[in-house]
Amino acid sequence: MADTTFRAAAQHRSLPGNAVIYWLLRAVCLLLFRLLTRYRVTGRGDLPTEGPLLVVTNHLHRLDPPLIMATLPYRMVVMAADKYERTLMGLFLRGAGAIFVRRGEVDRIALRRAQEVLAGGGVLGIAPEGTRSPTSALQEGKKGAAFLAYRAGVPILPVALWGVEKVPHALLRLRRAPVHVAIGPAFMLPPVQGKPSSEDLQRATDLIMCNLARLLPEQYRGVYQRSVAGDGARGAV
Repeated sequence: MADTTFRAAAQHRSLPGNAVIYWLLRAVCLLLFRLLTRYRVTGRGDLPTEGPLLVVTNHLHRLDPPLIMATLPYRMVVMAADKYERTLMGLFLRGAGAIFVRRGEVDRIALRRAQEVLAGGGVLGIAPEGTRSPTSALQEGKKGAAFLAYRAGVPILPVALWGVEKVPHALLRLRRAPVHVAIGPAFMLPPVQGKPSSEDLQRATDLIMCNLARLLPEQYRGVYQRSVAGDGARGAV
């Protein structure tokens, strides 16, 4: 598990939000997941002990950010769609220091803020799919995560979730849904000559998504099921 050395590094002054509010919210989220779900985490031994770090995850439900926050022992800045900014979830995300991204365009301000987090030794969380999956299975990833990883030269930590999308329905039936978080080994993208091309970014995106798919049950692997059925997808460690 990550030690206090990384935790202190991730509390760099350049991080958005308030550290005290973040750790209070994280404690509440962890308590609620433990009380209201059958919460299980695997792969804690793969957590890096030094940063910076780009966390990538699949996107199933609005509860994904609180679940990731509860699970990882870092002060993490998440990238979230601006449609949540004026919602109850947006209030939570702002308190946690989220970066809101304008959808349907290249949001250069959000990208610059994300790069600043990584440059300051922080932990940045992003869902490469860009939007929630309507089927709960992986959709094609977008190139933003690969762009940030190459630009900042940082390792990528794949964190896969499943079961969280069933929590609201289970609670209505007074049941505790099984919620799983699987943490994979951190990896670096393959080196490229100069600025990565569009093809380089696509290959890197496929690599990121396949590393996520390998952590998920088959029914959640979606368009990457065939890509990971017979071989590994991990990049350079």
